Amino acid sequence: MSAPAPTHAPARTAAPTAAELLAFALRTAADPAVVDSLPLDPQGRTWIRLDGPGGSEAWLIGWPPGTGTGWHDHAESRGAFATARGRLTEHSLTVRLPSEGWQSLELAPEVDRTRSLGAGTGRAFGEHHVHEVVNESPSEHAVSVHAYYPPLPLIRRYSRSGPVLTLEQVERPADWQ
Repeated sequence: MSAPAPTHAPARTAAPTAAELLAFALRTAADPAVVDSLPLDPQGRTWIRLDGPGGSEAWLIGWPPGTGTGWHDHAESRGAFATARGRLTEHSLTVRLPSEGWQSLELAPEVDRTRSLGAGTGRAFGEHHVHEVVNESPSEHAVSVHAYYPPLPLIRRYSRSGPVLTLEQVERPADWQ
């Protein structure tokens, strides 16, 4: 009698890296059919959920002139975003904040960074990245593609007054889906 053939577990797909999320965001932002599928609203942001790579969460987002996200993070998710149309400005912090146990922090000088991302450009970021994204144009709508892995477990929203960052709200997926 022969031994049974060994069984093999199905191949597991590796989680997408931040660089792979950025490649997806850039590729999708360059696809006019996808970008044109987003209904734009002159008063508020609009969004459509997309299928991201490797089980990631992805969104196509429209930004009317003067709109933004406010300061926030994506908890334990890494991510990327790319501008498809217009120009977005990202304000971010170069420090990692404690994930729990605080309500208000005074930030050290020189932790602020600003990036301007025109159509066809993007950026990737790691876990616990704190930023705000803004369409500073007074007249032009912007459109962008965002991807996160693992899918967002929560978003922490902050207010900012000078160097003081205050935790204001924690949102769960049911709040934005």
